[in-house]
Amino acid sequence: MSIERPIAPNPYDYLPARESFTVTSTDVTDGQPLKDAQVAALGNTSPQLSWEGAPEGTRSYVVTCFDPDAPTPCGWWHWALVDIPADVTSLETGAAAGELPGNAFHLRHDGGEAGFMGAAPPQGDHVHRYFFVVHAVGEDSLGIDADASNAVMSVNLAFKTLGRAIIHGTYQH
Repeated sequence: MSIERPIAPNPYDYLPARESFTVTSTDVTDGQPLKDAQVAALGNTSPQLSWEGAPEGTRSYVVTCFDPDAPTPCGWWHWALVDIPADVTSLETGAAAGELPGNAFHLRHDGGEAGFMGAAPPQGDHVHRYFFVVHAVGEDSLGIDADASNAVMSVNLAFKTLGRAIIHGTYQH
């Protein structure tokens, strides 16, 4: 039995408008179901992402994955990779489990561990959306450390982001 709830709006529509740029993936097709590799119980592997056209003045990046459709009032953070150097414009499949570029680091996802957590909606729940976002930041560092919460990261991004590139996949058990 599927749980019927209204679908949450795109959470990025509520943030200050920022310049858009392009993100593509060999693992995520925008608006389509995620591959098994990006599902927590099946592969739990971060997807390949490539981006281009970031705004002038970009000095670092933050890559996030957020599920606004989780059965919580605040969604569910699946990934936050912070302080990626500006000369990095792609992450290979599984990069979250490997050596990170420059001074980049992970925050804890809402499952409690640092790194990537694949899609994991409750059994029988409606289709969930997973927003993979590359945030172009106008500073070398977002100014937080690995102990920061995803909420603190988000507030910093709201004011330090020059542009956003968004691709989203879906998943349902």
